[in-house]
Amino acid sequence: MRSNFSAIYWIALPLLCLLACVSYRPGLHGGFLFDDFANLPVLGANGPIDNWPAFWRYITSGVADPTGRPLTLLTFLLDAHDWPADPLPFKRTNLILHLLNGILLYALLARLGSLLGHDDQRGRTAALLGMTLWLLHPLLVSTTLYIVQREAMLSATCTMTGLLLWLHGRQRLTEGRIAAGLTWSVLSLGGFTVLGVLAKANGALLPMLALLIEAIVLVPRHAMHQDSARQAHRLTLFAFGIIPSAAILGYLFWVGLHGVLASGPVGFRPWSVGQRMLTEPRVLLDYLQLLWLPRPFSSGLFNDQYVASTSWLQPATTLPAMLIVLGLIGIAWWQRRRHPALALAVLFYFAGQLLESTSIALELYFEHRNYLPAMLMFWPLGLWLADTRKLRLLKYALMLVLPLGLAWMTHARAELWGNVHSQALLWARINPDSARAQTNAAQIEMQAGQPQAAIGRLEKLLANQPSQVQLAFNLIGARCMTGGITAADLAAAQLAMQGTPNTGTLFANWFERTLPVVMLGGCPGLTAQGLQKLIDTGLENPKLSAAGPQQDLTYLRGKIALAQGQPDAALADFNRALDLQVRPGMALEAAATLGRTGYPSHGLRLLDHYEAVSGNAMKPGFGMPWLHEWVLQRQHYWPHELDHLRHQLTLDAEADSGNTSSHSLQPGTPA
Repeated sequence: MRSNFSAIYWIALPLLCLLACVSYRPGLHGGFLFDDFANLPVLGANGPIDNWPAFWRYITSGVADPTGRPLTLLTFLLDAHDWPADPLPFKRTNLILHLLNGILLYALLARLGSLLGHDDQRGRTAALLGMTLWLLHPLLVSTTLYIVQREAMLSATCTMTGLLLWLHGRQRLTEGRIAAGLTWSVLSLGGFTVLGVLAKANGALLPMLALLIEAIVLVPRHAMHQDSARQAHRLTLFAFGIIPSAAILGYLFWVGLHGVLASGPVGFRPWSVGQRMLTEPRVLLDYLQLLWLPRPFSSGLFNDQYVASTSWLQPATTLPAMLIVLGLIGIAWWQRRRHPALALAVLFYFAGQLLESTSIALELYFEHRNYLPAMLMFWPLGLWLADTRKLRLLKYALMLVLPLGLAWMTHARAELWGNVHSQALLWARINPDSARAQTNAAQIEMQAGQPQAAIGRLEKLLANQPSQVQLAFNLIGARCMTGGITAADLAAAQLAMQGTPNTGTLFANWFERTLPVVMLGGCPGLTAQGLQKLIDTGLENPKLSAAGPQQDLTYLRGKIALAQGQPDAALADFNRALDLQVRPGMALEAAATLGRTGYPSHGLRLLDHYEAVSGNAMKPGFGMPWLHEWVLQRQHYWPHELDHLRHQLTLDAEADSGNTSSHSLQPGTPA
């Protein structure tokens, strides 16, 4: 009988994976989105990655987390070696990884069920159901089909693998095989934590999740009786479990305390750390509602409109949400002996949210943050359904209806992700106060030749959010498509520049697209002087007083001067920008720009200026930026690139000089 049940499970597992593939298939034909454009173009930033020096420059180029997430960058090479690229291979790899994570989850849940003493049939049925409900859940579409969130998926892969290997190592210790047990334990809690962190910082939670399993499932039921094995296990847990977990909790406490004492907004965030910590319980309850009351569509990627809590009572749901979250955690710990599976699922979820939903000043809300924390969420339900001694017909019906219902919702959401136009419009309708959602929809409408629709959308929200530069700039773009801008449009953009926090690359990217149009007269009402006013307004904005924004804006001033045929003014602005943050990359870009525009001698003068100030060059930050700089130094990358550019500019300058001289000697030319 047992072999028959085993065969059923081995048949059911691939069939469920096939159902997931069918559910996700419409979304594989969608495009790149949002942070994809901020992270993936590095694949072709310096040409195709087709040699080892280029590979090492690429793999160390990450800036997210101190590690730069190189494991995630490495997997992107499975899909493309250059940019632009086709999104289909990226999404296909993400789906394969999602299926792999489902299989790992099934293995972990089956193992945990066995450790809790459930019979083989119930334990494996519950594992299959818990895995299925997670695998097919529509909320996870915004992780699986969001290419850049492969980092969250890889971190989960490492965490699941690490937990499985750790349980294997603990079993070896229980059997008295100390050397093998220690090897597997260190490999799992040490090695796979490191691998997880190299994908995303969430991988650092692996030791804490292992401690939860130890405390709730193992200690009450599977104590080690051999002294040497027990001591080895305690030493491993202390070194690779307790110390890393304590370090994470200490860091989060220190960041939170420092943020609360400092008060005030954090960087370009509109809220303080204290306000974020008050807000996150509300966010977590929203997540739990989406998990337990799934729906085909949700707010998606754009949640910048989420209102932060400013006090315990503002909004009114702040304190109740805090009490509910603390209550769930407290009850789960209190009931861990009577209901271990339920307690573990609850505590696993909140532990999995520690890094992204507490004191670190990340954005308030993203659906993909539930990918790893929710992995055990539906296991207790699976255990209840698998016990068919009571309510048999109801439970069998739910075993069929729940997966099919989730598959239908996931398929509907995947269809939306496969249609960029419909996706943008729906997200804009769901998030009427989100500047990002409305801007994204307006850009899609403009690409579809519907600038009037974009204008109406942008004007409506800009009236209520006048400091949103993304609304103001895209409104200008839409106006340009309908015949030109008015003085009011330019004034609105200036007002936005007066109060905007750091825009990142938004303004620079818009400017680079707009300046050529302006110089060709393609947008009546918008002139180079108008662009200059926007830049000058930004330079006077105290929220943009940091060296980075000031450098970007000053560099753009130089681009305007260059477009107007004023190379001396452009060179002066480029030099001032370079002095704000001395970077060889910027010197290279500015000098090459001068050369391309027909002023090679000015490009040479800029390189001379860089050599004079290169002693003040920016030092790389801690972590991967330092390693990236070391790689560049080992390859002599910047000296080679700068020497090559200097040589080319010298040739161009000599050619210009020769052409001028020969022209002056032609017969009939005035002296």
